[in-house]
Amino acid sequence: MSCSKKDADKARTPLLEVEGKFLYLDQVQQIIPPNVSVKDSAEIAKSYIKNWVTDVLLYENAKRNISNKDEIEHLIEDYRRSLTIYQYQQKLIDQRLPKTPSEEEMHAFYEKYNKQLILKENVIKGFLLVVPKSAKKIENVRSWVRSGNTEALENIEKYSIQNAISYDYFAENWISVTDILKKLPMQIEDPAAFVSQNRFYETNDSTKHYFLRILSYKISGQVEPYEMAKQKIANLILNKLKADFISNFEDEIYKDAVDNETINYMKK
Repeated sequence: MSCSKKDADKARTPLLEVEGKFLYLDQVQQIIPPNVSVKDSAEIAKSYIKNWVTDVLLYENAKRNISNKDEIEHLIEDYRRSLTIYQYQQKLIDQRLPKTPSEEEMHAFYEKYNKQLILKENVIKGFLLVVPKSAKKIENVRSWVRSGNTEALENIEKYSIQNAISYDYFAENWISVTDILKKLPMQIEDPAAFVSQNRFYETNDSTKHYFLRILSYKISGQVEPYEMAKQKIANLILNKLKADFISNFEDEIYKDAVDNETINYMKK
């Protein structure tokens, strides 16, 4: 392949030229990850150069051999028009609409439509403490977990730092029951019944004690808690605002064109 540099960017270092297109050193350097070996860098660069050359050759060969150029230009123009309109609409939306709905709007939406926000899985709030079977003060731990009050939680927090194998605290966030039950050393056949019948659950295996405290639960098929539905509600409200804004904006553009006699109807 020729390496005619007369049309190359003089401020950059060309590596090769194909069909009048130049590949520059800085383009290749940009795709090399930091902290890779010389060998790996060379392989990455080689692959990138091959793909770049192949892409240029395919495109140039395609341009020379296709017959429906007018159709392609039409498709390109349609895409350009759609992309331009979309970018313009997004700019207006960013300027004129809030980034997120207010809490009042989301609560109102939840109160009105919560019957349509149905849980597809069982969820709980609580915590799971796992300690070695040889851990000290097991009776205290059992009492703290059963209680679950503020003082007990503080004791568990302090105890877990030095003694726990793991401590999953999800008292403030709903979490899938399945994710928690996976951490217990037995198979629960009916998770819904398990969480509805147990506030405190203790079990063990050959090496560990497991203490589960369930503070709240919701069963699959019930209304989704507001905290879980909040992001979904925000997206629904914003999507409705955007759709309404675009529709109203398009109506205003057309009305202005009619009022200002921008539209010139051709006489027959």
